[in-house]
Amino acid sequence: GVDEVLRFTGTEPFWGGEVSGTTLTYSTPENQDGTAIEVERFAGRGGIAFSGMLEEAPFEMMVTPLACSDGMSDRTYPFTVTLEIAEETRNGCAWSEQHPFDGPEHP
Repeated sequence: GVDEVLRFTGTEPFWGGEVSGTTLTYSTPENQDGTAIEVERFAGRGGIAFSGMLEEAPFEMMVTPLACSDGMSDRTYPFTVTLEIAEETRNGCAWSEQHPFDGPEHP
């Protein structure tokens, strides 16, 4: 739902954060507190897209309901994330309270 907080995590390089309403927080190992940006939310292509600007770069995150492994733990997540920042594409996983991951809480 729109009120859900969606959390996301990615690998290579590590990144993550969460989306709540129209605010998306994007964090990296260098910026663990994260950067909050305004995003627009679009439904389409079988999932949800979040679109905004991270500093000067276009930020486009697509969340698709497709089982996802983070490759490091035994968790299986309910959503697959594709993130495009400027010319770079990153892959990750996402989950929410209504759609939690399966597997260990603290791997």
